[in-house]
Amino acid sequence: MNYSKPSLSILQQIALLKQRGLAFKDEQKAAHYLSNISYYRLRAYTYPFQDNTRPDHPFIKPITFEDIIDLYVFDRKLRLLVFDALEKIEIALRTKIIYQYALNYGSHWYENVSLYKKQHRFINDMNKLYDEIDRSSETFIKHYKKTYTQPVNPPAWMSLEVSSMGLLSKLFENLKMGPEKKQIAAAFGLAHPIVLESWMHAFAQLRNICAHHGRLWNRRLTTTPQLPRNSLFPFLNNTSIHTNKTYTILSCMTYILHLISPGNTFNQNLKKLIDGCSLTEEKEMGFVSGWRNEPIWKE
Repeated sequence: MNYSKPSLSILQQIALLKQRGLAFKDEQKAAHYLSNISYYRLRAYTYPFQDNTRPDHPFIKPITFEDIIDLYVFDRKLRLLVFDALEKIEIALRTKIIYQYALNYGSHWYENVSLYKKQHRFINDMNKLYDEIDRSSETFIKHYKKTYTQPVNPPAWMSLEVSSMGLLSKLFENLKMGPEKKQIAAAFGLAHPIVLESWMHAFAQLRNICAHHGRLWNRRLTTTPQLPRNSLFPFLNNTSIHTNKTYTILSCMTYILHLISPGNTFNQNLKKLIDGCSLTEEKEMGFVSGWRNEPIWKE
């Protein structure tokens, strides 16, 4: 099938949305929004309120363009809140991984193939890490390369600081099971490193969504975190949840934040944000009934 839909002017976009049942309080202001936020980007936020089995995609409940903008702004604020929290978590993960292994295996432990489970994955990940080191403009990387000739690459506390979160999660997963890996998991309140591995992969995907301004509100994650069975601290009483929805990964985040950043305001800010938008539909995000009474969400 060939794609044959024509491009539409902003006035035509508004006319089409009105034809489909979307109400407008101020069309002039709506035109301004559509000139700065693409029609297609907003489609992701109108989609849940339309009958998408029909070719004309009619709206199935009374809703205004201004409601959609409120939802769009909510999602933007949610991404910013999550991205800020992920920064703390990512830095803590790097720090603990680098520290535990460097103590036992030295400054360049990350290049020690004997520490890893699968050699082919190690080679692939190292090549990616070396590329990231070569691309880095960090002063400490430039200083090392200018000052030292051996080893060729900087120590772990420099090299792994410039690796992506996704690559860090792959390196950690490929490390053999040992006391260092268990100590790192325990530092994040998890009894088994496999759970932390899955959380790191999920955090990496979440970070990429936020960094690239993707929709987060009702997204279904393709990389899902495992639910801990024997966590060192209370996690969730109600574990009958969809692990691919936002609620689960946010619960993993707040669990870790309680450990690495006591007194953080992530919970309060998230609740305030949710309460401030009438279209958030907590169920769409995977939030279950009574979630605010869960120990990790009460604080």
